[in-house]
Amino acid sequence: MASPITRRRAICIMAAAAGLPLLDLRGRAEAAVAAVTWRGRALGAPATLILNLESQADAAGLVDRVVAEVARLERVFSLYQRDSALAELNRTGAIAAPPPDLVNLLEASRGFWETTGGAFDPSVQPLWTLYAEHFAAGDADPAGPPEAAKRRALSRVGFDKLEFNRDRVVFARPGMALTLNGIAQGYITDRIVGLLKDAGIANSLVSMGETRAIGSQHDGRPWRVGLATREDASTPDSVLNLVNRAVATSSPDGFRFDDSGRFGHILDPLSGRAPRLRRRVSVVAPTATAADAFSTAFSLMGSSAVRIACEHHSELTVDMISTSGAHERFGRAA
Repeated sequence: MASPITRRRAICIMAAAAGLPLLDLRGRAEAAVAAVTWRGRALGAPATLILNLESQADAAGLVDRVVAEVARLERVFSLYQRDSALAELNRTGAIAAPPPDLVNLLEASRGFWETTGGAFDPSVQPLWTLYAEHFAAGDADPAGPPEAAKRRALSRVGFDKLEFNRDRVVFARPGMALTLNGIAQGYITDRIVGLLKDAGIANSLVSMGETRAIGSQHDGRPWRVGLATREDASTPDSVLNLVNRAVATSSPDGFRFDDSGRFGHILDPLSGRAPRLRRRVSVVAPTATAADAFSTAFSLMGSSAVRIACEHHSELTVDMISTSGAHERFGRAA
């Protein structure tokens, strides 16, 4: 099996309190003081958990539960685990008795699809496959897939062509496929936050591909989250204070289909193109699921449309950098 190619996020986590680690998406960290730091992976992305607990044994037990929950959810949402529910759906076109988490996430996805006018659409996977196969060819046209091929792929895209309820999930057209990489990492982050809260955790920073703060740091100061366009950036271009909020970042440079970097992985489900409107889109929201979905959609939407969306969703903060370097910010203060 080919190595999985995952959508990457350009975001680094900066802890403000002295002694806490400076982390980035590659998962390296200095030794933490007065905190337990776990690093792993979730859906192919580096994952980080910072716990403020006096008992090392309690922290270890919680980490074990987190690891087990992430593994369980990967068996639902992974594109690359052959036995995952999503992989079975894409392979067969229908599944009966779907896992509740899959249905929950599809219901959430439908809401974001409607809210963004179709800019957020998990059924975009046929387009992703088209671009990946096109540029994998040795004689690939650097201008991208031909228009006729894009039209054929677009005929299999559209969240309204997906039928689902608690009993089954069915594609209405042959050749359809879903990717939940634009929302599942946020959902997993929220599930881990719920697990920790149920265990009595009041102060933690959780990053399962997207980042969500439980409360503040143990000394009352906010978590400091640095935003950067590239994963390997040494310094952030913007820093947020985060308390009981989540942040997600999308960038077309997270994965490029072509060597020139002209075609990024964020594909427009309406046009079939790979627009490069912005270097980075970061969204702060009450949940990581919402932040994840909106950061994907806003990467494809004009500034006026993003501003209108923020007016209708007053809980959002959007921090964006255009391809020209212009910095835009909409919504409430983070």
